[in-house]
Amino acid sequence: MTLDVTLPDLTRYHAVLNRINPLRVSGRVVQVVGLTIEATGLDCQIGEVCEIKSTDNGTLMTEVVGFREQRTLLMPLGEMQGIQLGSPIYPTGTFFRTPVGRPLLGRVLDGLGRPIDGLGDFGDLQTVQTYSPAPHPLTRRSISEPLETGIRAIDGLLTCGKGQRIGIFSGSGVGKSTLLGSIARSSRSDVSVVALVGERGREVQEFIERDLGAEGLKRSVVVVSTSDQPALIRLKAAWVATTIAEYFRDCGLDVTLLMDSVTRFAMAQREVGLAIGEPPASKGYTPSVFSLLPKLLERAGTNEQGSITGFYTVLVEGDDFNEPICDAARSILDGHIVLSRDLAARNQYPAIDVLNSVSRVMPSVTRVEHRSYANQIRKLLASYEKARDLINIGAYVQGSDRDIDAAIAAIPSILELLQQKPDEFTPLEDTLAQMQRICLGD
Repeated sequence: MTLDVTLPDLTRYHAVLNRINPLRVSGRVVQVVGLTIEATGLDCQIGEVCEIKSTDNGTLMTEVVGFREQRTLLMPLGEMQGIQLGSPIYPTGTFFRTPVGRPLLGRVLDGLGRPIDGLGDFGDLQTVQTYSPAPHPLTRRSISEPLETGIRAIDGLLTCGKGQRIGIFSGSGVGKSTLLGSIARSSRSDVSVVALVGERGREVQEFIERDLGAEGLKRSVVVVSTSDQPALIRLKAAWVATTIAEYFRDCGLDVTLLMDSVTRFAMAQREVGLAIGEPPASKGYTPSVFSLLPKLLERAGTNEQGSITGFYTVLVEGDDFNEPICDAARSILDGHIVLSRDLAARNQYPAIDVLNSVSRVMPSVTRVEHRSYANQIRKLLASYEKARDLINIGAYVQGSDRDIDAAIAAIPSILELLQQKPDEFTPLEDTLAQMQRICLGD
C-alpha cells in the first residue's frame, strides 16, 4: 500500500534561510588603520561584501580586500563614523552588485549604483556583479564600422571605429571634460555611459548641464564618484559604469563608454594597495594597479551582440607623457588622442595634437581616399611645424622649400578644420569634403 503524502512547499522557507545564512560566522572590529578595517572571526573571501553595525544603529557596507596574520582586511563603502572597537561584522555571502536596465537612461548614479538625481528609485531592476571577465578574444567581432563623433579633428584625422578603446591624454585644464561631453552629446551611438571617477564635486553639475546637455543626458547614464569619497567607492564607479555599458552591449546596442579618468582610478587602487601592505613600485603605484588596468580596459570592445567604444581620459602628471600610468594605458588601448597645452594657449580648441595622436583602427574603418586626405594634411602640418619658428620671426624665404610653401598656404584652412565649438556637430561627409578642398588647394 502506497501512502500519498503531499509535502509542503518549502521554496519560500529555503529562500529566507539562504538570505539569513546562519552558517556564516560574524566577526568583530579589532583595529582601524587609515582606510583599513581589521577584523577577527570572519569566514569570508576576497571581494565579499560585509556589514558593520555602528553605534548609531546604522550599517556600514565594507568589502574584503585582503588577509594578514589571521585577520581579515576590509575597506569601507562609505564613511566610518560610528565604528568602534568590537563593532560586529556580518558577512553577506555575496559580492558587490549594481542595477542594470533601460530605466537607468537619463539618470545620475553614485559610485555604488544608487540614484543621486532626486528622481526616485529605479524600481525592481535586475542586479549583476560588477566583476566579470572580458569577452573571449575569439568571439570579438572585427572593428569595421566608423563611429561618427561629429568632431572634425577626430572623424577626419583620427577616425575611431565602433568597439575601439582610445585614450585622451592631457594635463589638467586642457579640455578633457569638454571633449568628453562633446563626444557623449554628438556621437552616433545608441547609448552613452559616462563615468566621472574622482571628479571635483563642483564640476559634476557643470558637466551634466553644460558639456552633456539635456539632449545628451536623455540617452546617457552618468556614474559619479567625487574626489572626497573613499578610494573603494571611486574604484566601484569605474566598475559600475563598465558593467552598465556591458548590459546595453549584450542587448545588441552600440555603446559609447566615456571615463574621466583612468589616472584617478589608478590612484584609488594605489591607496587601497598601500593600505593593505602592497610594496610601492614605480612612482608609488602598487603592482595591483598595473594588473587591474587591463582588466578594466579590456572589458570594452566588441562581442557577438554589440559594441562598447571606450574613450578613457588619462591625466598626465606634470605633462610627462611617459609617466607610468600613461605608458601602461597607451600600451593597452587601441589609440591615443593627445591634447596639447601649447595649442590650448593659442586658443585652438579642441586642443588635439594631431601629429602626436594616432588611431590604430583607422585603416580598417576608412576608405582609401579618406586616408589619402588625412596623410596629406598630416604632412602639411608636419612641414609647417618644422619651420614654425623661422616663419614666425620672418626668416623663412618664400620658395626655399616646396613643402613648406604648400603648408603656409594651407595652414589657415587646416586650422579652420581642426578648430570647433563644443556644441558644434559636423557630419562625416562634410568633414571629408572640407579635407578634400584643403588637399586640392581650393
